[in-house]
Amino acid sequence: MKNLKVKEQVIKFSKNYPILVFYIIGNFINSILLRLFTTGHFGFRALFFDMAFILIFVALSFFVKSKRKMVYYVLTTLFMVATCVANSLYYNYYVSFISVSLIAASAFVADVADAVFEVVVRPCDLMYFWIFIGLYIVYKKRNDELKFNKNYFISFLIVVLTCIGIGCALPPYNAYARLFKLWNRVAVVDAWGPYVYQVDDFVQSLKPTFNNLFGYDKAFKDVRDYYDENKNVTVKNDYTGIFEGKNVIAIHAESLQTFAMDLSFNGKEVTPNLNKLAREGLYFNNFYAQVGVGTSSDSEFTYASSLLPSNNGTVFVNYFNDKFVTIQNLLKDKGYYVFSMHGNVGNFWNRENMHLNMGYDKFYSKNSFVIDEEYGLGLSDESFFRQVVPMIKNINSEMDKPYYGTLITLTNHTPWGDTGKYSDYDVSMNTIIDGKEVNVPYLENVLMGKYIKSVNYMDKAIGSFIENMDKEGLLDNTVIVIYGDHDAKLGKKQFDYLYNYDPLTGGIRDQDDPKYVEFNEYDYELIRKVPFIIWTKDMDNGKTIDTPMGMIDVMPTLGNMLNIYNKYALGHDIMSLKKEDGIVVFKDGAYLTDKVYYSAKNNEVYAITNSVISDDYIDKNCKYADKIIEVSNNIITYDLMKELE
Repeated sequence: MKNLKVKEQVIKFSKNYPILVFYIIGNFINSILLRLFTTGHFGFRALFFDMAFILIFVALSFFVKSKRKMVYYVLTTLFMVATCVANSLYYNYYVSFISVSLIAASAFVADVADAVFEVVVRPCDLMYFWIFIGLYIVYKKRNDELKFNKNYFISFLIVVLTCIGIGCALPPYNAYARLFKLWNRVAVVDAWGPYVYQVDDFVQSLKPTFNNLFGYDKAFKDVRDYYDENKNVTVKNDYTGIFEGKNVIAIHAESLQTFAMDLSFNGKEVTPNLNKLAREGLYFNNFYAQVGVGTSSDSEFTYASSLLPSNNGTVFVNYFNDKFVTIQNLLKDKGYYVFSMHGNVGNFWNRENMHLNMGYDKFYSKNSFVIDEEYGLGLSDESFFRQVVPMIKNINSEMDKPYYGTLITLTNHTPWGDTGKYSDYDVSMNTIIDGKEVNVPYLENVLMGKYIKSVNYMDKAIGSFIENMDKEGLLDNTVIVIYGDHDAKLGKKQFDYLYNYDPLTGGIRDQDDPKYVEFNEYDYELIRKVPFIIWTKDMDNGKTIDTPMGMIDVMPTLGNMLNIYNKYALGHDIMSLKKEDGIVVFKDGAYLTDKVYYSAKNNEVYAITNSVISDDYIDKNCKYADKIIEVSNNIITYDLMKELE
């Protein structure tokens, strides 16, 4: 009888207050849709927190005057819809969820607006607005006013507490640590729902403001204890000091992925120049970027400092005044002239300020170049490289010292919309159909094809740069370093076009087709590797190093060759490691070794080899990954390097 009475009360309430009921159900449905169209995970735990969050808004509505209640419903719904839309858009591009800290970098979003709208926006990203139509329809039919009612208010609070209690009682039980640390944003959304995540992210974004008030002492002790227990000892090897005193030119290659270097179309390599440098130099073919929301700027930071990117915003924007030990500063201390060059504006990613802090003597940005040819986001790579050669020649003649320069490319940035203007590389396919050889479009009309054409263009520009440097005599005492700054953010479907194109239908093969190539979500993660090449004109024998390596390992590896040393580096000199000791830790807690890829968001292990993997092996590496993420983030958040030095 009691249950029947409760049921009757619920039905009566629904009839009397349809706007409020629609408000609850509509926002609840949106939270479910967001997870279905992003991670695809449907954990019951998050449902209870979604409902609790919405009902907290409902409880607060009791204190809003009747005339303003509808405005309150609309504004709070707008917050929840904005949360869903922003995260849906962001997830499709970065496979993560958006951070409030990105507001500080909002100017950079405008610069890549074309990329966002070409690559990211899907109809499902905008479907969350349906709730406003529903609210309007229900409001026109019935404008109910829910006045303060003590019994209703208490009932809502009981339901909120019940939802929270049930949610907390359900697995995963490591969800609390993830909520507080916010390393793995996907896991937080899966466990706590999108609304709780966004509030948590906002609170976490305030850390830079309050870091001296809360947590500083503990963070400093933890970091100091880590370095006391894990002292970086200089280990000499066959590569120690081999480039000491030489000039260094580091090419920061925009969105260059390794898989493109392995491709040929109609007998022509996509990257003949890069392939030649890889054969002749030191080629690290199992190398991964370790970026967060700062993408290119995160790569610059991690490459230079051997720290991981920040979990709260980006170092270049949020922590650009903090102290860091970098390759640039260490070389400057050895008497180098250190410079950077980029054909974009100086305030993009706040480079003009951060580069100065990193140790660069001068940043040659857009106003240092003649903008005579623009593709994509700005100055073309061919024009950029053509113009930097005389600039480097001038530096070489005027500076009575060795130099280190970073050259940041631009054309290979998404969305590759101008590819047809600057690349004639053919990505069609010759195949046999009905006994005759025919040419079919293959990748000509898809994003993957545009990307490959753009990579071929960048390869030509780099090849011309090397040739012109040699003509000017600038390679004789110079080391060329080339690294892909991050993966190209191509969706998994683009790789289905690459590997499973059906020339008979012009579409993608079905999975039951005998020629279908399996490409799962972990294959997609593994293919994100980027190239890392170290080359000099006089190298005797090339060498390929397949030890798993991340951007965090560049500073110790290249630093050893230049005879500079950073005792606070969290990476390793790869030339001193055995292949089985290499590990790449990603910002979300995932990691990769020569045996496995561990997905932190799924808590799953994907075997790369047929080796037997023990639980101890997985657990040990998980603890290591969590620790260096924590140490790195504490150093950045609390500006601890100034205390450690």
